[in-house]
Amino acid sequence: MSYGSSLKTCVISFVTVISLAAALPVAAQTRNPCIGASLPMTGPTAWAAESIRLGAEIAIEEINAAGGVLGQQLSFKMYDDAGQPPRGVDNARRIAEQDNCIAMFGGWHSGVALAVVEPVHEVGMPYIAVISAGTKITENDRNPNFMFRVSMFDRWQALALVRKSKEVSKAAKIGVLYEDTGWGQGAVPDLKAAAEAEKAALVGLEVFKWEDRDMSAQLIRLREAGADTIILYSRDLEANQILRSMDRLNYKPRIISAWGNTGTLGELAGPLANGMIVLQTFSWMGDLQPRQKAILDKMMAKNNLKSPADIRHGSGAANTYDAVYILAAAIKAAGAYDWKKVREAMYAVRHEGIVQKYDPAFTPERHNAILPENYRWTAWHDGNILPLEQTPYKSN
Repeated sequence: MSYGSSLKTCVISFVTVISLAAALPVAAQTRNPCIGASLPMTGPTAWAAESIRLGAEIAIEEINAAGGVLGQQLSFKMYDDAGQPPRGVDNARRIAEQDNCIAMFGGWHSGVALAVVEPVHEVGMPYIAVISAGTKITENDRNPNFMFRVSMFDRWQALALVRKSKEVSKAAKIGVLYEDTGWGQGAVPDLKAAAEAEKAALVGLEVFKWEDRDMSAQLIRLREAGADTIILYSRDLEANQILRSMDRLNYKPRIISAWGNTGTLGELAGPLANGMIVLQTFSWMGDLQPRQKAILDKMMAKNNLKSPADIRHGSGAANTYDAVYILAAAIKAAGAYDWKKVREAMYAVRHEGIVQKYDPAFTPERHNAILPENYRWTAWHDGNILPLEQTPYKSN
């Protein structure tokens, strides 16, 4: 080979390398048409992950049957975090770096969602919480903020819980029981602020750990403080132990619960759960609008469900269904599978959902889509969690 031909080959190779390098940023912006999700697929809250799957799959099937999004078919990839924050972080990196998904959904545990704020912002991938309610998930001081939520928002939930507790309390003395997690601890300042705003007396705040078997000490202190109503932040597993401890102590306060107790409490506690009032965003029980009923029928037929009660976290299934449609609309508005463009397009989304009408879904100041006026009160009665107005506990 001559010197001239070698030089020519080198120049061509160099130009090729430069051309490829120039193309890399464009290629890097093209994400795959998948939604990755970090969910507690194993452990005591696995039923929450299952509820998320139910809502996601029906929404994706409907969207794909209508032609997909920008001509591509969406898919849903689930990874187990077992409620453990480090596993959630690993899942976030896998969804962003290996799967190259257009967005990530988060599941039940606020502690996991709080842990992924850092990796999500390191890569700049849109994230949507569909159950976890912790305030600091979306209020994280990031600018731009890639954390969105189609779910309960704890600051608003705390205010609703305090107001309902004031309504049902005869002694005007309210106690608080909360789990020692990112979710429970994060709720305390919201509850204190809500109580101050509502001029409500919080006479005691008691904490417990996951899998605690006996809550007698905490309950005795609340009883001695005169609390006739208790605001509860817990999972079903610990709520069961709380109810059993109350029964042993013959202590019968009204319980106004955050929405952690929506799944298996009726089975675990039996009649002891009757009358526990729980705040949610949606219920598949009772009367439904035609579109809601059609979606329920699809979920039940596809998954061989015998009853709407088999959807253990009804709010999670409905929130996820709406979140998929909101994300799809943002991708269409962005005109590309591009993280930054989709994040910006979230503010342009207007959508008629099954939980509410999103008009718009988000604003730069509000990354929480479901508004507090659309929250719903439910109550446990004879093993089912029903809309409050359909239970004997609707009156004080």
